[in-house]
Amino acid sequence: MSAEVFELHRGTAPLLVSLPHDGTAVPDDIAARLTAQARRVPDTDWHVARLYAVARELGASMIVPRFSRYVIDLNRSEDDVSLYPGQNTTGLCPIVRFSGDPVYLPGQEPTEDEVRARVERYWRPYHVALRAELERIRGVHGRVVLWEGHSIRGELPFLFEGRLPDLNLGTAAGASCSQALQEQLEALLAAQDNYDFVVNGRFKGGYITRHYGDPANGIDAVQLEVSQRNYMDEETFEYAPAHAAALQALIGTLLERSIDVARGAGPAFGNA
Repeated sequence: MSAEVFELHRGTAPLLVSLPHDGTAVPDDIAARLTAQARRVPDTDWHVARLYAVARELGASMIVPRFSRYVIDLNRSEDDVSLYPGQNTTGLCPIVRFSGDPVYLPGQEPTEDEVRARVERYWRPYHVALRAELERIRGVHGRVVLWEGHSIRGELPFLFEGRLPDLNLGTAAGASCSQALQEQLEALLAAQDNYDFVVNGRFKGGYITRHYGDPANGIDAVQLEVSQRNYMDEETFEYAPAHAAALQALIGTLLERSIDVARGAGPAFGNA
């Protein structure tokens, strides 16, 4: 069952890249209940596995799901507690899209029993594998960076006001990773001028970042939310290789620095 739910590539570096919203598959019995617009799975983190291909070249492990977030959102807790209380958001088995429009046809939303069944079939195997790979890497290297790769349409009034910055780094306000790692990543972002960025803004890190990040015990977790206008056509969902090249290079630099920090190598890292 696990192989049907996700793909896990085991690498040799102290870095695990998790791409929990890359999946696009929807089982037929669920797809038949979705609206025509939702069947296009528009809220996918489109092409992030391609955007993060450099991670494997750097020796990172990578875990990528097969199924859409409309089946189940792997970056939500199994009890569906809101990550952003008081703000519009979507849940464990979303019934509204990022636009605020419905995911399901009227009366076709999943029951609580169905949600529980989806947790067991899709959510739990991903998280069991993620935790096991983190423990494996930490056992080998003593420290591991969990990098959450995400992307989203740059303007979504239902979720946030105005234009989202190009790059949105989240560390749960500094709680999910060491000060050393956050400082180094911020310095790299500040040193480039192709993209604007914010740290711990609207996207501070989702459930995976907040739940698994444990810097005191050797697990640093970071989320990067990228505005999709930087590498694809937001209307057609088509990948734009030439447009994406600079972003891929920057992501590679950020990941490489993360590996260096985990190994205690590279520049002076400040206080860990």
